[in-house]
Amino acid sequence: MSASKRDELVQRALQAFYRGGFHAIGMDRLAKETGVSKTAIYKHFRTKEELILATLRLRDEQFRNWLMRRVEALAPDPRDQLIAIFDALAEWFDEPEFKSCMFIKASSEYQDRAHPIHATSAEHKRLLAVDFTERAKKAGAKDPDKLARELLIVKEGAIVLAHLHDSRRVAKDARQAAETLINASFNN
Repeated sequence: MSASKRDELVQRALQAFYRGGFHAIGMDRLAKETGVSKTAIYKHFRTKEELILATLRLRDEQFRNWLMRRVEALAPDPRDQLIAIFDALAEWFDEPEFKSCMFIKASSEYQDRAHPIHATSAEHKRLLAVDFTERAKKAGAKDPDKLARELLIVKEGAIVLAHLHDSRRVAKDARQAAETLINASFNN
């Protein structure tokens, strides 16, 4: 399988796992949904878990790149960018294909913290926290690490609740909560 075919397989598998979950999508169903035979899949990935890891790495790259670019497009000022994170999330929640967070799902299905799939999911969240911390530092927050952790908690809760309830209401409430945390982080 060529590199481009492999990349296409990973992209299709990402979509299948995002829609259907990791354990629920067996290799027969994955072959059907991706249009790639099981034999061809196993030529490139020794196990289903290797393929899952490849999809998570791709999703991490896609999501973080999208979020960072979108936040910067919405607000040039670092403090405003902290709020814009929630404006970008509201746009994501409004997409018809929104099905919560792939990393939350993966860590729920692979609960052992030592498992590579769980660890990859945790790394995605850590990298988001690093970005949030850098933005909070540039904005001049009193405790940028704490603010970043708090905003990540609000973000993660919003993702879960947007999947379960009225996503527009959740997005609005999450933005308001973020504004409260941000304002408190800059007041003496």
